Amino acid sequence: MSVPIPMVRPNDRPRDPDRCACGSGLRHARCCGLDLDEWPPAAQAEHLPPLVERAIQALRAGGGEAAETLCVAVLELAPTSLDALRLLYQIRKTGGLRQASEALIRRVVALAPNDVGAALELGLLLMDTGRLAEAEIHARNSVRLAPDIAQAHNLLAMVLTEAHKPQFGEHHYRMALRLSGTRDPILLANLAWNLKNQGRMAEARQLYEESAALSPDVPQTLLGWARLEEADRNFEAAARVLDRAETRFPSDARFKLTRAVLLGRQHRYEEALAVLATIASRNGESGLAAHELLEKGALLDRIGRPDEAFAAFEAGKRQGREIGGNRYYAQEAELLIGRLKAFFTAGRLSILPRARVLAEAPQPIFILGFPRSGTTLVEQILSAHPRIAAGDELPIIGEITATLPRLFESPLSYPDALAELWMADHADGLDELRDYYLRKVRQLGVMQKVGASRFTDKMPLNETHLGLIALLFPEAPLIHVIRHPLDVVLSTFSHDLTHGFFCAYELETVARHYLLVMDLVEHYRREMTLRYLPVRYETIIDDQEASVRRMLAFIGESFDQNCLNFHENHRYARTASYAQVAEKLYDRSRFRYRRYLRHLEPVVPMLRPIIERLGYTVDEVP
Repeated sequence: MSVPIPMVRPNDRPRDPDRCACGSGLRHARCCGLDLDEWPPAAQAEHLPPLVERAIQALRAGGGEAAETLCVAVLELAPTSLDALRLLYQIRKTGGLRQASEALIRRVVALAPNDVGAALELGLLLMDTGRLAEAEIHARNSVRLAPDIAQAHNLLAMVLTEAHKPQFGEHHYRMALRLSGTRDPILLANLAWNLKNQGRMAEARQLYEESAALSPDVPQTLLGWARLEEADRNFEAAARVLDRAETRFPSDARFKLTRAVLLGRQHRYEEALAVLATIASRNGESGLAAHELLEKGALLDRIGRPDEAFAAFEAGKRQGREIGGNRYYAQEAELLIGRLKAFFTAGRLSILPRARVLAEAPQPIFILGFPRSGTTLVEQILSAHPRIAAGDELPIIGEITATLPRLFESPLSYPDALAELWMADHADGLDELRDYYLRKVRQLGVMQKVGASRFTDKMPLNETHLGLIALLFPEAPLIHVIRHPLDVVLSTFSHDLTHGFFCAYELETVARHYLLVMDLVEHYRREMTLRYLPVRYETIIDDQEASVRRMLAFIGESFDQNCLNFHENHRYARTASYAQVAEKLYDRSRFRYRRYLRHLEPVVPMLRPIIERLGYTVDEVP
């Protein structure tokens, strides 16, 4: 059922305490507190379907409030009425009530698991809110249910592309194009973005040109194209695309933000800030959005205005919490890390097997470190070596932790499911997991670099699973990038990151998660033998060549001069640091925290013990 829906604004009246907090308009007992086992789908009373039809007619006639009232009345009596749920979902979605929309569409999916439209809606909603792992579940199910529908392949392709699996996403974009039977300009632009994320810039550029020629007035196409040129360091080309876009869409703030990013990359910081100021003036009281505020903070930081920069970072993160609903999942993080410590102990590990080393297979180099610690820089340096390919942020270890219980037929979750390794029928289970990892590496096309025999894996916070990594690849080099804790916390807070259980949205939660992870690393180091090398970010800045020689010797590769000229490594790093690693080595981020020490005071006492343990100090600006 599809009904054209006029805008229905959220109810401005005071919230009824009996109504569900999600904003659906239903009582909690008929919404998020509903037990579906007590309400199996059944034939509804005869008088209810006519009420739903009246709601549909009311909505078509512009009577949004009447339609809403009728839907709520039906669902109070029959909370499993799919037609009423679908209609109320459309009303809440149009009204911008994301939490209510999610609650309603989840119930539709639970009641009608073969409803392709509902699976697509839920998958798209989850993707838009950054919950990619769950979005992938529903996107995959939509393809299973309707493998001949282009929209299903398109959704799965979008999710896979954003989840750092663009090679798999490419397959589904091409399937969507084939099934559509046309050179659909939106699908072409989506595929272009996917290829850009694979670093295939020339192919992506051709697709953007084709898409824009077929449909010149699609803002998303021009936006993606401009971002491609900016990422590929073609700044003049990016400016031309933005000129074209802003002529067609003068009020679209996304192009002004992209213009500000472009000007920032050209070190034209004042001009970039002026562009952001025009967005704020147009928006009136609403000012800048969260991502615009973070960009403003970065620009202010570059021109030496730390107080204003931090205020922008704080405002951006506040919006992320209040509007985006992003919060740190502290309980989940502490539970996982507690269980990892309990499982990975010397006694248990002494009787656990290790995976065999496949000498003929490509060998991984794990670059570990908290977000914003310098891992992208280290990968850019190492992948400039002719025998080392860049794997970027490979999601495979995370996938293994999620699928391990099923693969081992265990009733336990990770890490406790590793106890199945003591069973005869799973004694070679680590070999199976190693093979799974290497098969995914092949499928992702990581080893396309001619002459390479090693590859990097720099997924942020892989050190959380350091014990599992060491079981799977006992001889793999583990390079842990260490940076001053206050610099790490500040930089994480100033970027829009979801790694680490969404810890980045408050200064204190970044510090809490950092402490949890660093304590876990020390636990692993005490309890098991690791081929582990800590490398300080500051030492790389101070003595690049000595640091490079040390890392390559640890890996087992000879020194190569290309590693000193890493900025000439013309690949696209799919991280927030893609622009920084395209420049020569600089020291402006070294001990950056000193300029922000007043703002960091709440977390200094929390971090001081580990600051001292790592050999750092807390210093004022010299």
